[in-house]
Amino acid sequence: MVKLTKIYTRTGDEGTTGLVDGTRRSKADSRMVAIGEVDEANSAIGVALLSVEGALAAQLTLIQNDLFDLGADLATPGDVEGALRIVPEQVARLEAEIDAMNAAMPPLTSFILPGGSAASAHLHLARAIARRAERAAVALAEQEAINPPALAYLNRLSDWLFVAARMVNQNGASDVLWVPGGARTAR
Repeated sequence: MVKLTKIYTRTGDEGTTGLVDGTRRSKADSRMVAIGEVDEANSAIGVALLSVEGALAAQLTLIQNDLFDLGADLATPGDVEGALRIVPEQVARLEAEIDAMNAAMPPLTSFILPGGSAASAHLHLARAIARRAERAAVALAEQEAINPPALAYLNRLSDWLFVAARMVNQNGASDVLWVPGGARTAR
C-alpha cells in the first residue's frame, strides 16, 4: 500500500522526475508525456463517473484502477522484476464489456456527434482524451520498447468509452447524428 506523508519533494524542481527503476527523466520526455496523458484520461473518467451509476460506474471505477496500473507500467522502463504491467486479460475484459454493451444497440448508420446527454458528452470527452493518451504511448513506443498490452488497452479503452457513450444515450436512440455538410445547408 502507498503511504504518502509529504506531497512535495523538491526533486523535480529542475524539470526531471523519477521512474520506478530509479532513473530520472525530463518532465517533457515522451515517457512522461504518455504517463501524463493517461492521468488526464483517468481524470476525465472521474468526471464522467459523476453522471453515471450502477454497473457502468463500477466498470468505470475498475478502468480507473487499470489506468493507474497502466501509469505504473509506463513508469517502469525495461525489464524490472515484479513490475506492474497491463496484461492481456485486462484488454479481454474491455472487449467482453464492449460486446455486452453493443449487443443491445442497433448498428451505426452514421457517424455521431459527441453529446446527446451530459453523461454521453462526458464519456465522449474521456474517449477523446484516451485517444490522445494512445497517440502519446504510440510515440513513446516508436522511441523505446513498451509493454504491447498497454497499447492494446488504450486502443480498446477509447472503443469502450464510445460504446458506453452510446449506451447512456438510450442505447443510441438519443445519439446526435452527423449530417455531412449540414452546416452549409442550414439556414
